[in-house]
Amino acid sequence: MTHHIVVDLGYGDSGKGTVVDRLCAQGSARTVVRFNGGAQAAHNVVTTDGRHHTFAQFGSGTFTPDVRTHLSRFMLVDPLALAAEAAHLRALGVPDALDRLTTDASALLTTPYHQAVNRARELARGTARHGSCGMGIGETASYALDHPEAPRAGDCRSPARLRRLLREVRDWALSLFPALDVPPVDDCAETFLAFGAAVQIVPETFLRRLLRDAPAVFEGAQGVLLDEWHGFHPYTTWSTTTFANALDLLEGTDALRLGVVRKYLTRHGPGPFVTEDAALDLPEPHNAHGTWQGAFRTGHFDAVALRYALEVTGGVDGLAITHLDAPPVRMCVSYDTLERIPVHAKDLKAQERLTRRLMRARPLYDGWATDPSDIGRALGAPVLLESYGPTSADKKGPLTAA
Repeated sequence: MTHHIVVDLGYGDSGKGTVVDRLCAQGSARTVVRFNGGAQAAHNVVTTDGRHHTFAQFGSGTFTPDVRTHLSRFMLVDPLALAAEAAHLRALGVPDALDRLTTDASALLTTPYHQAVNRARELARGTARHGSCGMGIGETASYALDHPEAPRAGDCRSPARLRRLLREVRDWALSLFPALDVPPVDDCAETFLAFGAAVQIVPETFLRRLLRDAPAVFEGAQGVLLDEWHGFHPYTTWSTTTFANALDLLEGTDALRLGVVRKYLTRHGPGPFVTEDAALDLPEPHNAHGTWQGAFRTGHFDAVALRYALEVTGGVDGLAITHLDAPPVRMCVSYDTLERIPVHAKDLKAQERLTRRLMRARPLYDGWATDPSDIGRALGAPVLLESYGPTSADKKGPLTAA
């Protein structure tokens, strides 16, 4: 039995969802475990019969019957967004997504109050926005660091405790931005209690049983180049986007580590992007300018940035390369100011200095990224999956370690 971990080595939007969908469709996984991020994830999956869903909290294998989703203790759970996502899946012919969902009781809850503060902070930054998704993810994480009793999924089974904790979050939000327009605590509590009644909330030990019973795929969110410690600060996420959380959940159990990359690079919102080329004309049906994130940007293949991602993750067992149906793009092998991006150990000041340096860097190109072998050689890793389109039928490869 082989478990898989799927991590985006870029800035996100590389196609993690479609890789997870392929693993589940071919029977390589019966459970999708979400191990970081929250409702800000946007993993697009298109079925062979043309249905499309942007997965946020449900696992991207949910179109495959009987595949379960487990939201681990590292997830930030937004019950309101989850309900909307379940409704869209029902409209697409998946009526039992909630029945196939389990949530770790210790997973943090994202509330409308976190989201309101998130958006108010971004607006206050003016032209210096960080490119937040506006979903309250960073505020959920930072609030929990300062408030040991931050609301968690298990609290949705305790009405009195839940109302008290929600009231505390609301009061915190209004203390920061008194003019916020936020819902009453009772209205929020009613929705969260309905979530607690509809979803199976489980202890941490539940995952161990799942992993013993059937193979699982651990689905990451966002990308390594946005990691809270190794991304280019401050244009990062409040989430560990490497393999670390998944390996922690696996507790020593082996898993195949898949790094997902596009044939070309993309980035949503501001921040360093050395190989960006506004002249590239590449179709993007499911990504566009976002109200909070900002512009969707494209650029040539950047072996320097992706080698850095491989270094901070400790390497991969193989690559899953997506968007191989796109035209050839140039291959960046070095920058004018450095050949290798240095790795720092949880030093945000150093990461901020690195960000300023990358903002001034210019790419040095050598050849083209035309096929999977070019990318595999540039990154020094075997290619285990090739994707030439959005559906599971558009992919080929053994997805087993070389």
